[in-house]
Amino acid sequence: MGIIAANIIAIYRRELQSYFSSPASYVIAGTFWLLSGLCLFFILLSPSSLISQVAARDQMGITTPPVDVAYEFLNVFLGAVGNIALFVLPMLSMGLYTEERKRGTLELLATSPITNWAVAVGKLLGVLTFFIAMILPLLIYEAIVLGASNPPIQPTTMLLGHGGLVLMAGAILSLGMFLSSITSSTGLAAMLTYALNFFLWVVDYIAQGVGGSIGAALSHLALLKNFTNFTQGIFDTSSIVLFLSYVVLGLFLTAQSIEAFRFQRS
Repeated sequence: MGIIAANIIAIYRRELQSYFSSPASYVIAGTFWLLSGLCLFFILLSPSSLISQVAARDQMGITTPPVDVAYEFLNVFLGAVGNIALFVLPMLSMGLYTEERKRGTLELLATSPITNWAVAVGKLLGVLTFFIAMILPLLIYEAIVLGASNPPIQPTTMLLGHGGLVLMAGAILSLGMFLSSITSSTGLAAMLTYALNFFLWVVDYIAQGVGGSIGAALSHLALLKNFTNFTQGIFDTSSIVLFLSYVVLGLFLTAQSIEAFRFQRS
């Protein structure tokens, strides 16, 4: 067990170093921060912003139902960040294994004593850590906006919202890693991940059209619907199970893909 953990840590450190030393990673992070900042601007300062809507209610003397502005802001902002993440995450996962093919190191990984599972887990932890580092500056935005809120927002709401974002990212990155392992083209890996994200985004609308028990089952597969539970401060164990199931599925399919590659080489 100690050897497996050491192998995972070695792959994790190697992967994390490659992300923090790659100019492309900073371009992706800069795009993520720019889009998030624009969303923050429109949520707070545009003519149809949340603040403008609440001010219009006050001017008209509408006091019921009461609006928790801090809670509504966090809900809307994290929802927007979640949508941006669906666009950015495939850019992070597309090179997890395709770059190994291009450098000729995939054969070394496939024939090394390190198990396919250990490599996949190490790679996933590395890219997920980089994404978490991308989220951290957003906390500065939120601290500035929510610092003077009265009543203050509950810490559990903040924790659930950001925890849900990390879980959704882990699910997307894990599935994207599998798609990266089956092709040598980073562009194709990205497009396949975008297509999968789009399906898991619209599957809730498909479910509404189907209806019944089948529709309910399809609806549970939706990424954003389950993520919204967290942004609303709802601790939903079924959503946690779903995201972790996607993570395990991606890891399993990746390990099997590399095992098939190893079998072909042998």
